[in-house]
Amino acid sequence: MAVCVITGGGIQAVADLLTVPGASRTLLEVIVPYSQQSLVEFLGVPPTQSVSVATAAALAQGAYRRALQLQADKTVSLVGLSCTATLVTDRPKKGAHRAHVGVCGPPHTQVYSVTLQKGARDRQGEERVVSNLFLQAFAEACRLSDFCEFALLPAEHVTKQTVSHEALLSDSRGN
Repeated sequence: MAVCVITGGGIQAVADLLTVPGASRTLLEVIVPYSQQSLVEFLGVPPTQSVSVATAAALAQGAYRRALQLQADKTVSLVGLSCTATLVTDRPKKGAHRAHVGVCGPPHTQVYSVTLQKGARDRQGEERVVSNLFLQAFAEACRLSDFCEFALLPAEHVTKQTVSHEALLSDSRGN
C-alpha cells in the first residue's frame, strides 16, 4: 500500500490508479503540497530546490512515514511515493522541464529522474510522460516490470539512483 505526495506534475498517475477497481487496497492517501508554503510544511524545512533529487527523496520518505501511521494491516508492504516536477506552464521558464520520482521503502530510497526536451510537448504531453514514470516506479516497487510505455524522445532518458537516508537528513538540514 502507498501514500503518494505529488507536486508540480505527475498527478495524472493518481487518476489512473483511482480508475482501477479496488484502488483503495493500494492507495492509503494522496497529498498534493502544491504551493511553496504547503511544500515547506510537509517537509518541515524549506527545500534548497523544489524540483530536485533531494526533495523527491525527502517527500518519498515523508510519504513512507505517513503510510506507517495509516497502516492497519501490519502484514502489508508499504511504500512512500513522490513526484516533484516543473513542466510547461503559461509563462516561459528559464530552467529545464524535469521531474524526479521518489520511492521509499525498506531498505532505501530511490529516485527516478528525467529531463524533458523543452518545446517538444504541451503540458498534457509532459504530464503524461511524468505520470508514466511515476506509475513505472510504483510498479517496480511492487516488483512488476515494463508496466508503462514511455514516449521519450531520443535525447531524453530516465536515470535511477539510490539516496542514503543519512545523506538526505544532512542535506535537508542544510549541512
